[in-house]
Amino acid sequence: MKLVCAQSDLSTNLSLVSRAVPSRPTHPILANILLQADAQTNQVSLTAFDLSLGIRSSFSAEVIEGGAIALPARLLVDITSRLPEGEITLDDESGDSTGEGLIVTLKPKNGKYQVRAMGAEEFPELPIIENSEAIQLTTAALIEGLRGSLFATSADETKQVLTGVHLTVKEDTLEFAATDGHRLAVLETTNERPLDGSNQLEVTVPARALRELQRMLAHSSSEETVALYFDQGQVVFAWQNQRLTSRTLEGQYPAYRQLIPRQFERQVTLERRQFISTLERIAVLADQKNNIVKVSIDNANQEITLSCEAQDVGSGTESMSAQISGEDIDIAFNVKYLMEGLKELPSTEIQMHLNQSLTPVIFTPLGGLKMTYLAMPVQLRN
Repeated sequence: MKLVCAQSDLSTNLSLVSRAVPSRPTHPILANILLQADAQTNQVSLTAFDLSLGIRSSFSAEVIEGGAIALPARLLVDITSRLPEGEITLDDESGDSTGEGLIVTLKPKNGKYQVRAMGAEEFPELPIIENSEAIQLTTAALIEGLRGSLFATSADETKQVLTGVHLTVKEDTLEFAATDGHRLAVLETTNERPLDGSNQLEVTVPARALRELQRMLAHSSSEETVALYFDQGQVVFAWQNQRLTSRTLEGQYPAYRQLIPRQFERQVTLERRQFISTLERIAVLADQKNNIVKVSIDNANQEITLSCEAQDVGSGTESMSAQISGEDIDIAFNVKYLMEGLKELPSTEIQMHLNQSLTPVIFTPLGGLKMTYLAMPVQLRN
């Protein structure tokens, strides 16, 4: 195998796929990246796979002699990223297909690096979904949905199904939902590629895989289409010359629509940025005491007051104007959960809908995107 490629292409694609290399591989081959070079198409593809998440990326190069080889991921990423810009020649000099004593040489303009490699045949195959019809999704809809849901997934591995985002693909909409038991984010976005009724689907995809998808899509054009393939236990996202594959999460996802109250006794309209910056100041004190912030709603003065008393440290209180309907009430939240959700609501003004001091509170953007953020209040301790 022999090829000539640009240092920037090799380095960019290596760092992209290396995120699927496990930090503690269960088998030596998994610490490698599979490099495949095709002399007919002059394409080089790189693949990393930890048996749950797989990433493949391709780029153009001058392939003098085709072939495939497994290269040590960390070492290769570290060397390539430090090489000067320009052409690199990659050469499998030994040509020993058994993998014994395989050496790959990288030649930048003024140097030579040799790396011990493994045979490509040991590398596990990425799952291929044969008989599933692709569902076409727009990049813009995917990015929007991931941004509005990923932050609310659980990090608790014992609640496996909650560590993912529940994706529902309907005829012309995509719905993303995530909950960790304390809050719930639901975002509905229009998919510009309508489906026929037969290939609607519901699937829960691990947050880790979706964060990588989000990172990869950030470099794509928003008009681009992503093909989604789904089969029992496996989901594949494919676009341009990139592909991400992930196992899906087993188990019944909570019926989250039932958690959202239908009617509310109180409604508050707020300026979102002002609310967030006030919360950020109060959070400095809330950090000292369980992260709890008290929100007092005052109808007569049409204002809300945020306050925190951190014993032995100090206290803070700040008011801001709001449009309020319904009776006065005091309610308390974990300030971290409140801020994380508010930062993702994409509008200048937001509405807060609530009933009692311990029933779910709903935040929605005024106009624009259909997003619902539910936060559970906490008990106020006097």
